[in-house]
Amino acid sequence: MVIVTTTVRRDVLTLPAAPLGPENPLPPLRPLREVHTLDERGRQGLPRDMARQLGYEPLRGILPTRVLDGYGRERTETTLDTLVVENDRLRATVLPGFGGRVHSLFHKPTGRELLYRNPVLQPAAFALNGAWFSGGIEWNIGATGHTTLSCAPLHAARVTAPDGGEMLRLWEWERLRDVPFQVDLWLPEGSDFLHVGVRIRNPHEKAVPVYWWSNIAVPQERRVLAPADEAWHFGYAGGLRRVPVPETDGVDRTYPPRSEYAADYFYDVPDRARRWIAALDDDGHGLVQTSTDLLRGRKLFVWGSGTGGQRWQEWLTEPGTGGYAEIQAGLARTQLEHVRLDAESEFTWLESYGPLSADPGLVHGGDWPAAREEARARLADALPRAAVEEAYDAWRPCADTEPGEVLATGSGWGALEVLRADHKLPGTPFAEDTLGPEQEPWLELLRSGAVPEPRRVAPPGPTLVAPHWRDMLETAPARPVAEYHLGVAQWHAGDRAQAVRSWERGLELAPSRWPLLRCLAVADQDAGHIERAADRYAEAFDDLCQERRDDGTLWTSASAALGREAIGVLLAAGRQAAARGVWERLPASTRAEGRFRLVEVQLLLAEGERDAARAIFDEGFEVADLREGAEVLGELWHAATDEELPARYDYRMRAASEE
Repeated sequence: MVIVTTTVRRDVLTLPAAPLGPENPLPPLRPLREVHTLDERGRQGLPRDMARQLGYEPLRGILPTRVLDGYGRERTETTLDTLVVENDRLRATVLPGFGGRVHSLFHKPTGRELLYRNPVLQPAAFALNGAWFSGGIEWNIGATGHTTLSCAPLHAARVTAPDGGEMLRLWEWERLRDVPFQVDLWLPEGSDFLHVGVRIRNPHEKAVPVYWWSNIAVPQERRVLAPADEAWHFGYAGGLRRVPVPETDGVDRTYPPRSEYAADYFYDVPDRARRWIAALDDDGHGLVQTSTDLLRGRKLFVWGSGTGGQRWQEWLTEPGTGGYAEIQAGLARTQLEHVRLDAESEFTWLESYGPLSADPGLVHGGDWPAAREEARARLADALPRAAVEEAYDAWRPCADTEPGEVLATGSGWGALEVLRADHKLPGTPFAEDTLGPEQEPWLELLRSGAVPEPRRVAPPGPTLVAPHWRDMLETAPARPVAEYHLGVAQWHAGDRAQAVRSWERGLELAPSRWPLLRCLAVADQDAGHIERAADRYAEAFDDLCQERRDDGTLWTSASAALGREAIGVLLAAGRQAAARGVWERLPASTRAEGRFRLVEVQLLLAEGERDAARAIFDEGFEVADLREGAEVLGELWHAATDEELPARYDYRMRAASEE
């Protein structure tokens, strides 16, 4: 009789966490501000396949998802649901409500935590749609950047593993690229390695661009080793260049603290070499990640030892708790690329995570080939390449196994898509009972061909923008809410003129005018009509203030989001008095938030009140949703004073000479 010791169980984790807050109710119409981009000139001289994938279907915006920017900086002790996969040697703790992130990977025989385990959960604006947090292993799918699912719930269930034990399955519908995916976490009995089977499926009749990077946070006091002598370097000043490994510009960059500024190093792993990456401490101990060959890319991200990098590290955790670096594995050589997944096909691969111990004299010695070979040899001893292939072959037939006990529930968007197209997705059921209020209007459109008018006055719900939903909106009765959603879908598709016409038609009969006016204001701003944009933003904010029903979360977040945008455009149009009028009508609680103290600085500077703007800096404030690569704090500081930027406001991720 075989005794199965591997278990999957529910548990809880308590740690200081800042609440996520509400979604921003305004549809994100503006282009994505992505720091990881290259223009046509920057692609010259790159390998042909890399250059092609760099230009293949880059993301234009984050619709149909919404921005998550309602979080703050106040943390309280919070209990989070976890799922634990455990055998007699390893324990993996997973957060199903936060993208299925592996929060901890603990090796029992040595008592070592193999990951950087963040002692807090502090959202910050690093995901494509805003809220993200650092630490553990995250599964990045969709497009260049941190996934929109970083702080979203995934479906989770218990599944029978290849060896007859228990396996944890996570799955969800990725909405940017409209594809389902799954992540199976499997710990064979007696194994030191967590196996992770991943599948991305394209159920559609045409090819789709896909993106995947498994992002592993490790303590920064490590040496990072990978099977490469060269890497593609990307810094925040832009540009992708090939550099030698380990030394670049006279410094060994495989030690994260030795870089001054934030940077990505995408290792150029030879085609036939085994795919792996490791991060080892001074004694030669640490974590190794390896995979089957489809997951070809390996990367090191460093924050840098400069003031800005250190400030970001403190921002994401508790000061004094130690910094981290990221080692990653992806489908392409760099994160600037997207890979074609053919119609009605899939990508599958297996990753393995576990402890690695090597001779510290070799892995930290000055002979890079010897250091790399020592890590490779010790990995071969601990987990031979053939064993990973065998584990993949054993897992692959189990990918279609229907889940057993449901352990967590994700969104209802997958269920809606399965109903629409009758997709057959064995192994990842998107049950009808997961449909919720956000899906109800779209379910009505699917069944009756009409978008229902809302029963009560409230900000509009989210818009679906995929071509099949846009086609349904085109033929739906031309009611105001349908015209609003149709315009958003047309705008996303690049048909700006038709979007404006749809919004204008909706405005003629709309009982709620401000959502349509705001969309038209964005269109005016995009077309360079700043005066008309300012007019429409002012009118939209007036209408919202008249329509606002209560001081609840939904209306407060709508007022804050629209007011912030309106003030920015009014100031750009030189209408300081009107901008001040919007400011004064915002709730006092909103004006007290750090992000609105920043708006107040902008307002005071526009009014010529330089000393008053400087006084706000002196009082101190924190902009909770400050975005990666943002330099607005430095720009406003220098507009308010001639003094050097204080460290607490310094988030620069590049040298001053590169700005």
